[in-house]
Amino acid sequence: MSETFGFIGLGNMGAPMAQNILRAGFPLVVHDARESAVESFVKQGAGSAASPSELASTVETIFLSLPTPPIVEAVALGENGIASGSKVKRVVDLSTTGPYMAASLAERLKERGVRWIDSPISGGVAGAKAGSVAVMFSGQREDFTDLTSVLEAIGKPFYVSDKPGLAQTMKLVNNMLSAAAMVLSSEAIVMGAKAGLDPKIMVDVINAGSGRNTATMQKFPNSILPRTFDYGFATGLMHKDVQLFMQEAERMGLSLEACRTVLDAWQKAVDTLGPDSDFTRIVTLEEKKYGVEIRGRSAESG
Repeated sequence: MSETFGFIGLGNMGAPMAQNILRAGFPLVVHDARESAVESFVKQGAGSAASPSELASTVETIFLSLPTPPIVEAVALGENGIASGSKVKRVVDLSTTGPYMAASLAERLKERGVRWIDSPISGGVAGAKAGSVAVMFSGQREDFTDLTSVLEAIGKPFYVSDKPGLAQTMKLVNNMLSAAAMVLSSEAIVMGAKAGLDPKIMVDVINAGSGRNTATMQKFPNSILPRTFDYGFATGLMHKDVQLFMQEAERMGLSLEACRTVLDAWQKAVDTLGPDSDFTRIVTLEEKKYGVEIRGRSAESG
């Protein structure tokens, strides 16, 4: 594939995904609100665009990786947005915006002759760097086939549906489970520590048994036990994803009491820790409440 691609959003997730596209040999033109992020890619051989509109007048396919639905909407349809470009034909949104926003953007961009493809990803910063994230895709099958090679540079692509927004629903289901695992693992491991169990041994046992999950397998060993709290995903973004899940469930007439409890926990985390805190810090709320600390041996010796 010789097509030149565009990429908007060079943050914690977007930058490594864009780098993987570039390293796979695909020509790339980038845009970001931060000049320093763009300069880094230009040094690696990418082109640059001063605005989403300029980028959309340069390439036919644009990838987005942006933090919130309002920002995605503004980049797509705002002043100097993608919709005002003269060349763009399709936008692949790797962000998490929720199915309602994805369907709305698909409809509004269709009027301008642009196909909006919702294609959220899951796997965290580590997965983005490794090129191993799950890439969910809702759009025309022909677009999926055409883009498979570049999607494989990002991670493992899954064709979900041709219905706009359904890949977003898939992402929200996934992230609700991830958010729940983080909340429940924090409470359960704090309980064990309060009883006198070694947190490191607890995590090792859980990961060898039936209780293992993404929190115990990744977040606790990498960011919580060493007390670095540097997993790379913000508390506010996790709260946003859980909130979008609940909003969609409510539109469907579903109450989902356990999921509501998870949302309440993340709301408290945002209120107490702040939206920009690393989301692994949610465990510190339970630690403070019960007077224990989840610390691994390496953190103790350091």
